[in-house]
Amino acid sequence: MITRLAKAGLAAALSVTTLVTGAAAATAAPTDTPGPSAQHVTVSLNGYLPRTAPPGPGQFSVSWTSAGTADLTGPTHITLDLPQGLTTDGAMFYSTPYDYTFTETVSPDGRHLDAVLVGSRRAGFSEFMKVKLYGDPTKASGRLVATVGNPNDTDPTGHVAIVALDGSTPTPAVPNAPAVTGLDTTTGPGTGGTAVTVSGSDLAHGMVLVGGVPAPGSCTDTACTVTTPGGSGSAPVSVVTPGGTAAAPVTFDYTGAAPPAPPAPVVTYLGPATGPVAGGTSVAIAGRNLTYGAVRFGGVPANRVSCGPQYCTAYAPPAGGPGPVDVTVTTAGGTSAPMTFTYTA
Repeated sequence: MITRLAKAGLAAALSVTTLVTGAAAATAAPTDTPGPSAQHVTVSLNGYLPRTAPPGPGQFSVSWTSAGTADLTGPTHITLDLPQGLTTDGAMFYSTPYDYTFTETVSPDGRHLDAVLVGSRRAGFSEFMKVKLYGDPTKASGRLVATVGNPNDTDPTGHVAIVALDGSTPTPAVPNAPAVTGLDTTTGPGTGGTAVTVSGSDLAHGMVLVGGVPAPGSCTDTACTVTTPGGSGSAPVSVVTPGGTAAAPVTFDYTGAAPPAPPAPVVTYLGPATGPVAGGTSVAIAGRNLTYGAVRFGGVPANRVSCGPQYCTAYAPPAGGPGPVDVTVTTAGGTSAPMTFTYTA
């Protein structure tokens, strides 16, 4: 597998414009009406195929939008499958502020791209990744299929987008809910690295979570083969697909010592450093080792927190009165030295 971190060079936008050059311009967007899920995400797909005269790669955008009424939280899983005869070497993703982590893998044959975005995204917010395509579309067969899934999203509509090689955009069926029947291995060291096969049905385009943490690997319709992340104790296992989330009937039990703690978080900047006692001030926090951070103001959890390796965004909670409070970021590596935020009357 080829693994990449987020790559700069592409500005994020709140909407995506269909590309109009190349062999076959197309746009595929979800047509289903979202159901009652406060956290909901939808996917769309648009772009153009490789050119044969003059020769050149094609380019598609895979876009995902937080379409629910509440902020989208947790890991969001995005996939792109290419038809026989077309390949990609990975995605470009760039979105500011950098309050997230983004990882991607490309299958050895270059036809399957798998990405995971971890961070809170406000309702109505859209992002996209750009994917270059290579090959001769006149010799290709099949369709481009993009999917999205999130464990907090219980509405399966809008999770699939399709573009056919003739430029048409077939309406996808709403995917079936997954089912997990078991694990072939239920114990492994706390350092992680145990190969586990998760069996079930309707698992295609799935993401396996072990203790809530994405486990690298791949899924077919009937099985997911993954490698466990580090952990401790008994960890629940689930599979998140475009059709929903299914929990395994057993846990994965970590044995021995837990993995070493990550480096302690360090905060070097907080701004603005003042805001009203009513709360609601949007605050930027910069530093290092901030991934998966929890932000607190005077010991009170902040609202709408999202953290990447070097940057967090958070909204100040209400305070009991004016005055200074300590702001900290806590991760598995510890708690940062405090910065001061002053509430004003």
